[in-house]
Amino acid sequence: MQERHDAPLAPLTTFRLGGPATRLVTATTDAEVIEAVRAADSTGTPLLVIGGGSNLVIGDKGFEGTALVIATKGFELTGTHLELAAGEVWTDAVTRTVDAGLAGVECLAGIPGSAGATPIQNVGAYGQEVSSTITEVIAYDRRTGATVTLANDDCAFSYRHSRFKEDPARYVVLRVRFDLEDADGLSAPIKYAETARALGVEPGDRVPLTDARATVLKLRAGKGMVLDPDDHDTWSAGSFFTNPILTATQFAEFHARVQHRLGEDAEPPAYPAGEGHTKTSAAWLIDKAGFTKGYGTGPARISTKHTLALTNRGDATTEDLLTLAREVVAGVRDTFGITLVNEPVTVGVSL
Repeated sequence: MQERHDAPLAPLTTFRLGGPATRLVTATTDAEVIEAVRAADSTGTPLLVIGGGSNLVIGDKGFEGTALVIATKGFELTGTHLELAAGEVWTDAVTRTVDAGLAGVECLAGIPGSAGATPIQNVGAYGQEVSSTITEVIAYDRRTGATVTLANDDCAFSYRHSRFKEDPARYVVLRVRFDLEDADGLSAPIKYAETARALGVEPGDRVPLTDARATVLKLRAGKGMVLDPDDHDTWSAGSFFTNPILTATQFAEFHARVQHRLGEDAEPPAYPAGEGHTKTSAAWLIDKAGFTKGYGTGPARISTKHTLALTNRGDATTEDLLTLAREVVAGVRDTFGITLVNEPVTVGVSL
């Protein structure tokens, strides 16, 4: 187990932002992860768990405590059953499942971060969510001091949410188990309209797994959502805000605001989101409120490729980023009466 003091955290995040940690520990086995967590908890030391760093906004002052980097490895495939160590690189794991001819996560290709973070956020994109294939999550329970196995139903998955996100100080994910599908080299049914159009098929159709993965990667790259150290549009956390889910009353009020501002024929994006609820598009809200691609004049700006990504243009600070995020939140709220919620986890700061 490696240990450093006064260690910079910015290089460990896709934003490349944030101050140092008092102590930085890198664990390469589950036993080392548990040892580090127990040591912090026994002394009352604040603990920050870091996987791929793709969903973190760390304050400029850094983190006073122990930052634990989970760098465990393990890819075990038995038939259609897959077990990943928390430290596995997620997009690499997706590639290996596609190469093995198994469907279920192919449309989650290109998402940065670690396997252990996927159940926390219930990672999803292009019509797939990990909750549809996760069978069990093995985690260390800091409350009981024991390693536990939580079945899918126990994880309380919902849109970009889970039991782990609800109670972030309790569980440290160690391993994630999935049940994939052998469809003779074909993908799961394509659900997302944009993906179907790009593939030239209808929603519900299946396509070769390699075609689905390649198409998603192309779509993501076009939006700056595939990591590239030379492209500042990828110096981000991907989608910075979640898509709002509105009650019937809230959506009616929102719809009226849209038509008042944009004209009686204007129709906002609307997708079913469970009984009595409708999901709309955060990217659409941001754009229509006046925050277009490339918005901003400072070192933190909206991506030139996608309005939902806030980016570090190379020399930004976390405060620069938060100033931009607050401006966007206030503008959308004033225009449409909806308060956007940040998707990345904030450390030592808040909107």
